[in-house]
Amino acid sequence: MNAKADIVAEIVPLRALRDNYIWALHEGSSCVVVDPGEAAPVLRHLAAHGLTLTAILITHRHADHIGGVAEIVAQHPVPVFGPGSIPCVTHAVGEGDTPSVPGLGRRFDIWFIPGHTEDHIAWLSDDVLFCGDTLFSAGCGRLLGGTAAQLHASLMRLRTLPPQTRVYCTHEYTLSNLRFAKAVEPDNAEREAFQAQCEALRTEDSPTLPSTIATERAINPFLRCDLPAVRGIVEAEAGSALADDAAVFAALRAWKDRF
Repeated sequence: MNAKADIVAEIVPLRALRDNYIWALHEGSSCVVVDPGEAAPVLRHLAAHGLTLTAILITHRHADHIGGVAEIVAQHPVPVFGPGSIPCVTHAVGEGDTPSVPGLGRRFDIWFIPGHTEDHIAWLSDDVLFCGDTLFSAGCGRLLGGTAAQLHASLMRLRTLPPQTRVYCTHEYTLSNLRFAKAVEPDNAEREAFQAQCEALRTEDSPTLPSTIATERAINPFLRCDLPAVRGIVEAEAGSALADDAAVFAALRAWKDRF
């Protein structure tokens, strides 16, 4: 569950703001950071470990994901990769691109995964997924620019990734999300076991991330809208029949908003 050595790079969580994680990828003395919403944790990390920043990767436009970029690049002028709609981005990437990131011996596949915002992307490489605020452990992002239909489609796409894929989202929302997941699926034994594991980690002040696609398929109600039990409880909450899985998802997201 905690950050650990990747097959190429070590991936380390840097805590930022109230509940954000900035992910730092180390390869030798090179460092790449993902979604630096705050500069200070990145600058401290580079200095403390004698690392050279070689690039910044962005998933979407919200301030808690890009707020530290200007201060960081003022001290460490590096390329900033992300959606072209974001002013601080110097190297625009989008669906189907496979950028080679300076300092890392790997390429990434870029997936367009709108819904949380209209311009959200994911960074995918081998069994590593940086998905910003689209997919959380046991949850998903709010609709802040995109539509429920877009977010549902994006999550269904992420659900197809290999089960061992590690999910590096950017907020420590897991326990809160699990409380909602329990309301949706009170008898899900895998969720109960996962919740106990996560509670133990938080007691130790350890991250609950990364998760995996296998775990999320088992415990995340937003990836399980096609299950009759989930549909039934969402329809009961909504007070009406729902036409399809996308409608179940939209009603589930609305329920979570008021939970």
